[in-house]
Amino acid sequence: MKILLLEDDLILNEIIEEFLQGLTYEVTCVFDGMKACELIYEEHFDLLILDVNVPNMTGFEFLKSLRENSITTPAIFITSLDSVDDVEEGFKAGADDYLKKPFELKELELRINNIKRLLHLDDEDLVIDENIRFNTKLNYVDNNSIKSKLPLKEAQILKYLLKNTNRCISQDELSSNIWNYEDAPTSSTIRTYIKNIRKILGEEYIETIKGVGYRFNKK
Repeated sequence: MKILLLEDDLILNEIIEEFLQGLTYEVTCVFDGMKACELIYEEHFDLLILDVNVPNMTGFEFLKSLRENSITTPAIFITSLDSVDDVEEGFKAGADDYLKKPFELKELELRINNIKRLLHLDDEDLVIDENIRFNTKLNYVDNNSIKSKLPLKEAQILKYLLKNTNRCISQDELSSNIWNYEDAPTSSTIRTYIKNIRKILGEEYIETIKGVGYRFNKK
């Protein structure tokens, strides 16, 4: 799992980085909000860990801008801002969790594990129905014991739709969460990927919501 760590305290940044690397996570460290903003459109991250009072753009402002651009990467705030109003602002900005400083590193690990559990970030097999499973590590669909390998982008689209089952996902949201900004696909390219996935799963699973996007419906 790839984590973006935004923390401007050099010592704390290094302590958290080493701890997370010890848990086998890949960690990219930044020290100001603008650099984090640049990276989020250049690379894919599975989790954001964000301080609030950082130079150039606060953690609140950074996360709010991501959510306004349909980037749904889960985020944990780590901050000394501990009033109820601060916590409320953090969740309004789009946080999945809020951890008050000072904190034990073990507590950060527990918060990360909880997000992984809730969002199925580490699940290798995602169940579509009793006869269909999607292996997210090897990128194949097992449909009634017939295994079909998916190309990378089709696998990423299917995984994103499955993790957002029964929610309408726009093409912009798919693009923002799967592609880098400069590699954003055309609408016709996304439609082609969806068509290819339907050939493997069956037409009934991915519903087109006209003028809005797509919704994955489980039986």
